[in-house]
Amino acid sequence: MPVPLLDISRQHEPVREELIEAFREALASSRFIKGPVLESFEKDFAAYCGTRRAVGCASGTDALGLALQATGVERGDEVITSPFTFFATAGAIARIGAKPVFVDIDEATFNISPRAMEEWLEDSADMEGAGAFNKVSGRRITAMVPVHLFGQMCNMDELKKLSRGWQIPVVEDACQAVGATWKGEKAGSVGRAGCFSFFPSKNLGALGDGGAVTTNDEELADRVASLREHGGQGYVHRDVGTNSRLDAIQAAFLRIKLAHLEGWHEGRRRNAEYYYKALSAVPEVRTPMIEPEAESVYNQFTISVPRRDELLEHLRSKQIGCAVYYPIPLHMQQCFRHLGYTEESFPASLKASGEVVSIPVFGELTEAELDEVVSAIAGFYGAGKA
Repeated sequence: MPVPLLDISRQHEPVREELIEAFREALASSRFIKGPVLESFEKDFAAYCGTRRAVGCASGTDALGLALQATGVERGDEVITSPFTFFATAGAIARIGAKPVFVDIDEATFNISPRAMEEWLEDSADMEGAGAFNKVSGRRITAMVPVHLFGQMCNMDELKKLSRGWQIPVVEDACQAVGATWKGEKAGSVGRAGCFSFFPSKNLGALGDGGAVTTNDEELADRVASLREHGGQGYVHRDVGTNSRLDAIQAAFLRIKLAHLEGWHEGRRRNAEYYYKALSAVPEVRTPMIEPEAESVYNQFTISVPRRDELLEHLRSKQIGCAVYYPIPLHMQQCFRHLGYTEESFPASLKASGEVVSIPVFGELTEAELDEVVSAIAGFYGAGKA
């Protein structure tokens, strides 16, 4: 039987009438930009994330750029992040004129390695006054952007320690981790700011695009709110910002879906547990390692396997949804070649890019569909019926 990687329509069906009614109300009000609906969603989302403020914007990519600008990152500064993530993380850094500095991932979790970051800082950075700078380039290091990949938060204890010691603010890329926790603290609430994407395929997805920045810093939230509207209020501009608003219709849709989010997470966790148990019989498959302090929301269920590309062909021949996140580490992308890294600069990231494959995990999967996925993988490796 065909098994889709993701079927958003199954998630929407139970809330279909609520979504339609929200559209009707927006149409009747003609308040499509800002207004009380957006304000209500921002309050609800901040409460869900455990932060004082949330500021809606047009996309997760914009959320990253706006948060970095509001945090104080300027043109020519350096920002530390992971090379094993979606392009938007480093793209947002470069787009505001800063320079991405990559450090490798933890091979077990796929998240940025605090040890690798500590080693890079000790080797390449120094302190000057109230901040850090790169001893070789002379540039200021003004932020670190850990990516909570595949729905699991990074080791925030170690990263916060580095942040305090080096006085480098943490801007969390939580675009894949809405609702995930580290020691009970929600993604987006631990760093100076958190960045979220509401792209339709996310666990909390809009019916279009959208994003948000969360923070406990009122001044930073106000600056993000200003930057999303050309850097000012009315016709008075403090900064050169951009046009990046979350429209009221998407806010209304997201507010409805937010009320169901924890239930959807439980469905994903249930399916993940099914895979952990069923795939334990296939020794070639390494299932995701979730740290004891973390609770994942399984934005993806990503396994590591030998002969990855052959497995992909096998799964696709059986019409089983699968995808590779991510086949090319960012340090190997053509647009970042000028940074001077070699293919071997980040061995854990390079290894992951050749082994990972994500399989269906969305909460509405049936047990028969889960069986189909497991049977196909086990059959490929000779541990079951193909």
